[in-house]
Amino acid sequence: MSANDLSLRSAVNDLYCEHHGWLNGWLRKRLGNAFDAADLTQDTFVRVIKARSALDIREPRPYLSRIAKGLLIDLIRRRSLEQAYLEALATLPEALQPSLEEQAILLQALVEIDRLLQGLGTKVKQVFMLSQFDGLTYPQIAEQLNISVRSVNNYMAKAMEHCCLMQLQQA
Repeated sequence: MSANDLSLRSAVNDLYCEHHGWLNGWLRKRLGNAFDAADLTQDTFVRVIKARSALDIREPRPYLSRIAKGLLIDLIRRRSLEQAYLEALATLPEALQPSLEEQAILLQALVEIDRLLQGLGTKVKQVFMLSQFDGLTYPQIAEQLNISVRSVNNYMAKAMEHCCLMQLQQA
């Protein structure tokens, strides 16, 4: 193991020992749930380890809280999406409900789609979903949203570009 790796390992260890309790308490206050707080605390430190940034951190608490806030937002967003999905499933007749395995796969796909579309404007999302999920043509979308076909085309290009960039960032 190189000297840099040892220094990084030591920095992560120090960061964890000095700030784990504080971060866990900070998250527990916001979540009101010790189990979720513990999970997000660990996920925060995993992000620090993956980023290999522990040696560069000058203000640990703002840095850790910024990571934790992002994870917290992701958790809330995912749970909200999951709740909406479960409510939609409840409206289906039992014979049409997907198996538990299919439900898990569909939910994971919805979470991924939501992640890909995060940061896009409402109109762009609407156009993308009408095209990709409802199978509407550009003229049909334009008519439904009372916008021009050219706008639909521009919104779709923007959505596709955004999704590609999000995929590249994930890789």
